[in-house]
Amino acid sequence: MLSKNQIKLITSLQQKKQRLTLQLFFAEGIKGIQELLESNFELVHLYTTQNDFDSVSNEKKVVIDETELKKITALATPNTCLAVFKIPSEKKITESGLILALDSIRDPGNLGTILRLCDWFGISQLICSKETVDIYNPKVVQATMGSIARVNVNYIDLVPFISQTNLPVFGTFMDGTNIYKTNLPQEGIIIMGNEANGISPEIEKLVKNRLTIPRFGSLQKTESLNVATATAIILSEFRRLS
Repeated sequence: MLSKNQIKLITSLQQKKQRLTLQLFFAEGIKGIQELLESNFELVHLYTTQNDFDSVSNEKKVVIDETELKKITALATPNTCLAVFKIPSEKKITESGLILALDSIRDPGNLGTILRLCDWFGISQLICSKETVDIYNPKVVQATMGSIARVNVNYIDLVPFISQTNLPVFGTFMDGTNIYKTNLPQEGIIIMGNEANGISPEIEKLVKNRLTIPRFGSLQKTESLNVATATAIILSEFRRLS
């Protein structure tokens, strides 16, 4: 049975301020939770309506009913389980291989999808501007479908980092070079911009390699691609000849 204090704590983790203060976050759903349990994330408590997760000790597992689950879930349609984990310390950024950088991505669904794409295309490092939505936002965690356990994510001030890097820097713009006709390296930093405004002017000044995904439609009226869709195309091209 859930206590009032447990309900209060768990629901408070929907707020970024509380996640940072308590250094906790939660995940929902069997697949996502199982992925985190098999990683280096430290479980605090698991709440489930089923008699499952045999690998979790009874000290950390609480069986609850559906009514109790509805009191703590962030989903419109609750799953069968919710688990609270400790937020791990950020790992040092290694400037090698391909690194994806996000400049003020605000939509949780986009960030979650982009993190899954990093996992799929073997991008082990994702760096985010401090204006980017929190990776431990429940909607982001849900959208990653467990990939959050396999990609190193850092929140930094992008300008000084990009200013000092020795890696080639790529950015996506409407007036860039056709990505399908560009020789792409196996190392570099790829910057994806904000959903509404693209890459910020401060960072644009630092981008020496401007890329674009050309439009093939006859009317040429589509203004832009969704940032997660664009990321999928960009990463696919970088990996195509690897």
